[in-house]
Amino acid sequence: MQDSHTLCSTFSHPKLHFPSARHDFPSAHHDFPSLSRPRNLNSHVHFPSLSTKTITPIPSPPIPPKITQTPSISPPPNSPHSEFQEKMLYLDSIGVDFFSLINDHPPIVSASLNDIKSTVDLITSLDFAAAEFRRIVSMCPEILTSRASDILPVFTFLLREAKVNGSDLKRVISRRPRLLVSAVKTRLRPTLYFLQSMGIAEVNKHTYLLSCSVEDKLIPRLQYFQKIGFSKREATAMFRRFPQLFNYSVKDNYERKLNYFVVGMGRDLKELKEFPQYFSFSLENRIKPRHQACVDKGVCFPLNVLLKTSEAQFHRRLDVCCNSSMPLTKSPLSPIK
Repeated sequence: MQDSHTLCSTFSHPKLHFPSARHDFPSAHHDFPSLSRPRNLNSHVHFPSLSTKTITPIPSPPIPPKITQTPSISPPPNSPHSEFQEKMLYLDSIGVDFFSLINDHPPIVSASLNDIKSTVDLITSLDFAAAEFRRIVSMCPEILTSRASDILPVFTFLLREAKVNGSDLKRVISRRPRLLVSAVKTRLRPTLYFLQSMGIAEVNKHTYLLSCSVEDKLIPRLQYFQKIGFSKREATAMFRRFPQLFNYSVKDNYERKLNYFVVGMGRDLKELKEFPQYFSFSLENRIKPRHQACVDKGVCFPLNVLLKTSEAQFHRRLDVCCNSSMPLTKSPLSPIK
């Protein structure tokens, strides 16, 4: 009995609520259409039909587009394209054809415009005329890609070590522009010491040789004359007497003129020791015509008389020899050696 009372108290607890015994279940009498008869489409009760169509989700609110800044059509002032145009216009203003320069020296494309201007200002400070400057650039376009800070030490070297007079500096550069792109430590100074060691005291008169490589150009030319029969001392004396001999090509000058000297003229190599300037004269325009003129007249002149005299002096001497008695054997005009 007590248990029954407790149970009743539990269900009548004010905080607990249970649904009424009357449930709202569907009635046994439904207004569903019968499965055995056609479905009444006009019935007031409608049930959703199964469909294979996907339910379209509710679209999210649109995201506002990001605002991007439209790039400028014209390139900024410091762009490579702009600097290229400025470089082209600047070189054109000083009379240098930019496109020809690219063909001769492609690195000019990447050279800094400021560096080019500094280099041009430095070189033109020597009072080069526009035509003279264009000639220098055509001979050595590498100058325009060299910095002024690299060229200044060359000026200092020429003035202090090579003993070039300040008034001659323009002439020295004009004759050999490649000096400006030659390193003092690895090229100019070693060549200066080599020439001085040979006994060439006044190197300032032969500064065009300073940009030459001792190993690749100077020594091979000395060795060539030793191979054809001169001693080292004799070959050195020839170059000391005529330093320009270093400037000539072995194949295009030495070999061709030496072959004609020995075979065509029949002369002795000893004459070249006294007159190495023979290699400075044109084979076709001076050596051959004058030698042939002497052969026709039966006269043999010493090399210096044959080649150094002017055209008028040469023919006057030739006429004197032909119209006078035979000179003495010891005379330099004698055809008998």
